[in-house]
Amino acid sequence: MKAYNRPPKILPRIKGSHEQNWIDACKGKVDQACSNFDYSGPFTEFVVMGNLAFRRLGKKLEWDGENMKFTNDDEANKYVNMPYREGWSL
Repeated sequence: MKAYNRPPKILPRIKGSHEQNWIDACKGKVDQACSNFDYSGPFTEFVVMGNLAFRRLGKKLEWDGENMKFTNDDEANKYVNMPYREGWSL
């Protein structure tokens, strides 16, 4: 264990809450939020892909991130963009 070196910290430690860190970043008090979109966007996509993989166990899924869809599984695509209820839209 003496030869073990801790890996470098990738994200800076924040003072206070996650929410306050985001507010501070918006106000320019810190350079950027600790979970800025450069980090949190790809991380969220990774987590969502894992959840979708559980719905399609045994099936190899091929993800096209640029077009936000699976290229080989229409059933899995139903979980990517679910239809909105009548009267609701983005």
